[in-house]
Order: sequence, then C-alpha cells, then structure tokens
Amino acid sequence: MTTFIMVVHIFVGIALILIVLLQTGRGTDIGAAFGGSSQTLFGSAGPASFLGKLTALCAFVFILTSLSLTYVTTRKHNETIFSESEAAVEPPAATPPSEPATPEAPTP
Repeated sequence: MTTFIMVVHIFVGIALILIVLLQTGRGTDIGAAFGGSSQTLFGSAGPASFLGKLTALCAFVFILTSLSLTYVTTRKHNETIFSESEAAVEPPAATPPSEPATPEAPTP
C-alpha cells in the first residue's frame, strides 16, 4: 500500500512541476512590456483555464498523498522504547535447587 501511494505521489509531483512550467505568466503580452497592461493587480478575473484547473487537481492529489503517506508510515511505529524494555526484562524462571558442588565422602 505504501509503495503504491509513493509511486502515485512521485508521478503527481512530476506532473505538477511540468504543468506549472507549461503555464504562461501574468502580463506576458507585448503591451505589458511597455506598461500598457490593462489587467488588474492579480490578473484578469476571467474563467480559469484548463491548465489552471489541472494544476489545482494535481495539487489536491499531491496533498492527499502526502497526508496518507504520513498516516501510513506513522501508524506502523506504535511501539515505544519503554514497551520493548519491559518485554526484555522478565522475571527469572524458577529453577530447582542444584546439588551441592562438593560430593560427600562415602560412609564406611
């Protein structure tokens, strides 16, 4: 699942870069070079172009894959250092008492 999301994320990122580079900037008319631009401060308020809509869609998918990758990768690591150390420290198992190290002398 993570691999699929990462592949989609990479392709959408590359597509987003290419789509932004394909778009023309604001005020690229020949009249804009001489200060005769009739656009408003943030560009014309006309309908959005196809590349503008495609950019918004790619940006939405890119953010969605970013958030899903974050969720998937952090969900796997729920254990903490403390849970591992508690599992490593177990009480010793009860062992039967061992026989004495020195053998007793046989009685005649």
